[in-house]
Amino acid sequence: MSGLEDWRPSASLALLAERAALLARTREFFAARGVLEVDTPLLVNAPVSDVHIHCASVQLASPGAAPQPAVAPPLFLHPSPEYAMKRLLAAGSGDIYQVCHVVRGLESSRLHNPEFTLIEWYRLGFSLEALMDEVEALVRELLGRVSAPRASERISYRDAFARELGLDPFTAPEAALAQAAQPLGFAGAGADRDVWLELLMGALVGPRLGPRVSRDPGGARAPRSARAARGAALRAVLRWHRARQRLSRTGRADRTARTLRARQRAAAAARPAGFPAR
Repeated sequence: MSGLEDWRPSASLALLAERAALLARTREFFAARGVLEVDTPLLVNAPVSDVHIHCASVQLASPGAAPQPAVAPPLFLHPSPEYAMKRLLAAGSGDIYQVCHVVRGLESSRLHNPEFTLIEWYRLGFSLEALMDEVEALVRELLGRVSAPRASERISYRDAFARELGLDPFTAPEAALAQAAQPLGFAGAGADRDVWLELLMGALVGPRLGPRVSRDPGGARAPRSARAARGAALRAVLRWHRARQRLSRTGRADRTARTLRARQRAAAAARPAGFPAR
C-alpha cells in the first residue's frame, strides 16, 4: 500500500455494519431481561490490584493560570469496569451491564490488542449455573444460526485438567505441573503452584475446551465469596478463547505481595487531595 493510502481504515464497511448489528443485539438481549446499561469512567485514579494485569497510564496537565501548567498526578485507563460497576451495585443499582473499551498495558499477542471491547455484567441473586445459562444464551444470540447445531458442555475445573493434561490440579505436585508446561518454553523461575495452574489453564487447557464452560473456573484458586466466584466465572467464560501468554512473555511470574502493596501505596500517594477513588 502506498503512503497516500495509509489513512484508510483496516475495517471494511461490511465488517463495521456487522459489528454494529452485534452491539444492537447485545443491548436488546439485556433490555429484554431488565438489565440496566451503565457507562463508567474510562480514566481512573488507581491501577487494578491484580498483579498480572498492567494498567496503561495517562498524564494530564494540571489546570491553572501559570503559563506552563503543572504536571498532574498520573491517571490510568481502566483494564475493566469492574470496580466502578461494583460501586454501583453497592449503591443499589440492581442488575447492570456495560459494553466498553478497556486497555491493558502489556496485553499484545496474535489473538488480541492492548485495547479491546469488553462486555461485563452483574446479576443479583443468580446462581453460578444461572449465570452460565445466560452467558451461553448471549453467545448463541450473537452467533445466530451457526450456533444452533452446536452442543455445549459444562465441565469442572478438575475434569478439564484430567482430560486435557492427565493431571489433578488439586493434588498434582508442582514438579508435575512444571513438566506439563515445558512445551510452552516457560522457565518458571520463582513460579509457585498458582502460577503453574494459571499458565496451564490459560495456554493449554482453556484453548482445547472449545464450546465448553468450566463449572468452577477458579478451581484451587477460587475466590472466597460466592458473589466474587460468580464474577470470576463470568470473566473466565467471556475470555475463555484467549490463551493468556503474558506470564511467558513478560517473565514476571515471580511477582509477590510486596509488588502489589507498592502499587497500592504509589496509587494512594498520586491521588489528588479531595479526589475520590474510582
